[in-house]
Amino acid sequence: QVQLVESGGGLVQPGGSLRPSCAASGTIFRITTMAWYRQSPGKQRELVAGITSFGSTNYADFVKGRFTISRDNDKNTVYLQMNSLKPEDTAVYSCNADVRRYLYTVSTTYWGQGTQVTVSS
Repeated sequence: QVQLVESGGGLVQPGGSLRPSCAASGTIFRITTMAWYRQSPGKQRELVAGITSFGSTNYADFVKGRFTISRDNDKNTVYLQMNSLKPEDTAVYSCNADVRRYLYTVSTTYWGQGTQVTVSS
Protein backbone atom coordinates (compact mmCIF):
# COMPACT_ATOMS: atom_id res chain seq x y z
CA GLN A 1 0.00 0.00 0.00
CA VAL A 2 0.89 3.68 -0.13
CA GLN A 3 0.60 6.17 2.72
CA LEU A 4 0.71 9.96 2.56
CA VAL A 5 1.46 11.78 5.79
CA GLU A 6 1.21 15.56 6.11
CA SER A 7 2.93 17.66 8.75
CA GLY A 8 3.75 21.28 9.38
CA GLY A 9 0.33 22.82 9.85
CA GLY A 10 -0.54 24.95 12.84
CA LEU A 11 -1.66 28.33 14.12
CA VAL A 12 -0.18 31.47 12.62
CA GLN A 13 -1.00 35.16 12.72
CA PRO A 14 -2.21 37.00 9.61
CA GLY A 15 0.73 37.86 7.40
CA GLY A 16 2.73 34.91 8.71
CA SER A 17 4.13 31.84 6.97
CA LEU A 18 3.92 28.07 7.20
CA ARG A 19 5.50 25.27 5.20
CA PRO A 20 3.57 22.01 5.46
CA SER A 21 5.00 18.89 3.89
CA CYS A 22 3.57 15.60 2.68
CA ALA A 23 5.64 12.44 2.45
CA ALA A 24 4.61 9.35 0.52
CA SER A 25 5.79 5.91 1.56
CA GLY A 26 5.15 2.29 0.66
CA THR A 27 5.52 0.41 -2.59
CA ILE A 28 6.15 3.19 -5.13
CA PHE A 29 7.55 2.91 -8.64
CA ARG A 30 6.83 6.47 -9.70
CA ILE A 31 4.77 9.42 -8.57
CA THR A 32 3.48 11.65 -11.35
CA THR A 33 1.39 14.56 -10.09
CA MET A 34 1.30 15.68 -6.45
CA ALA A 35 -1.09 18.34 -5.25
CA TRP A 36 -2.43 20.22 -2.25
CA TYR A 37 -6.14 20.74 -1.61
CA ARG A 38 -7.95 22.50 1.19
CA GLN A 39 -11.37 22.39 2.76
CA SER A 40 -12.98 24.86 5.14
CA PRO A 41 -16.11 24.11 7.20
CA GLY A 42 -19.20 24.37 5.02
CA LYS A 43 -17.18 24.59 1.81
CA GLN A 44 -16.23 22.11 -0.86
CA ARG A 45 -12.67 20.91 -1.14
CA GLU A 46 -10.69 23.04 -3.59
CA LEU A 47 -7.39 22.66 -5.38
CA VAL A 48 -4.62 24.89 -4.04
CA ALA A 49 -1.63 23.90 -6.17
CA GLY A 50 -0.24 20.98 -8.14
CA ILE A 51 3.16 19.91 -9.44
CA THR A 52 4.26 17.28 -11.94
CA SER A 53 7.32 15.06 -11.65
CA PHE A 54 9.06 17.41 -14.08
CA GLY A 55 8.36 20.43 -11.90
CA SER A 56 5.53 22.05 -13.83
CA THR A 57 3.20 23.83 -11.44
CA ASN A 58 -0.29 25.26 -11.38
CA TYR A 59 -1.97 27.39 -8.74
CA ALA A 60 -5.43 28.49 -7.76
CA ASP A 61 -5.93 32.20 -8.36
CA PHE A 62 -6.46 32.87 -4.66
CA VAL A 63 -2.90 31.76 -3.78
CA LYS A 64 -0.90 33.03 -6.75
CA GLY A 65 2.01 35.12 -5.60
CA ARG A 66 1.69 33.91 -1.99
CA PHE A 67 2.08 30.11 -2.07
CA THR A 68 4.80 28.02 -3.72
CA ILE A 69 4.58 24.28 -4.28
CA SER A 70 7.73 22.19 -4.61
CA ARG A 71 8.75 18.55 -4.39
CA ASP A 72 11.70 16.32 -3.69
CA ASN A 73 11.38 13.30 -5.96
CA ASP A 74 14.09 11.37 -4.12
CA LYS A 75 12.11 11.70 -0.89
CA ASN A 76 8.65 11.38 -2.49
CA THR A 77 7.74 14.56 -0.64
CA VAL A 78 5.79 17.65 -1.64
CA TYR A 79 5.94 20.99 0.15
CA LEU A 80 3.71 24.05 0.23
CA GLN A 81 5.40 27.30 1.21
CA MET A 82 2.60 29.58 2.36
CA ASN A 83 3.40 33.27 2.82
CA SER A 84 1.25 36.31 3.57
CA LEU A 85 -1.38 34.10 5.12
CA LYS A 86 -4.90 35.45 5.53
CA PRO A 87 -7.71 34.36 7.87
CA GLU A 88 -9.58 33.04 4.84
CA ASP A 89 -6.73 30.56 4.27
CA THR A 90 -7.85 28.72 7.39
CA ALA A 91 -8.68 25.14 6.38
CA VAL A 92 -7.61 21.53 6.51
CA TYR A 93 -4.90 21.09 3.91
CA SER A 94 -4.57 17.67 2.33
CA CYS A 95 -2.18 16.32 -0.23
CA ASN A 96 -2.70 13.76 -2.91
CA ALA A 97 -0.43 11.87 -5.23
CA ASP A 98 -0.90 9.88 -8.41
CA VAL A 99 1.20 6.79 -7.80
CA ARG A 100 2.30 3.96 -10.02
CA ARG A 101 3.19 1.15 -7.64
CA TYR A 102 4.86 -1.03 -10.26
CA LEU A 103 6.25 -0.59 -13.77
CA TYR A 104 3.27 -2.16 -15.56
CA THR A 105 0.44 -0.70 -13.51
CA VAL A 106 -1.67 2.41 -13.98
CA SER A 107 -1.64 5.32 -11.56
CA THR A 108 -3.85 5.36 -8.48
CA THR A 109 -4.63 8.51 -6.50
CA TYR A 110 -3.85 8.42 -2.79
CA TRP A 111 -4.77 11.00 -0.15
CA GLY A 112 -3.26 12.08 3.13
CA GLN A 113 -5.28 12.63 6.29
CA GLY A 114 -4.85 16.40 6.26
CA THR A 115 -3.23 19.01 8.47
CA GLN A 116 -5.04 21.95 10.06
CA VAL A 117 -3.91 25.46 9.17
CA THR A 118 -5.44 28.25 11.25
CA VAL A 119 -4.72 31.91 10.53
CA SER A 120 -5.85 34.09 13.39
CA SER A 121 -4.66 36.90 15.61
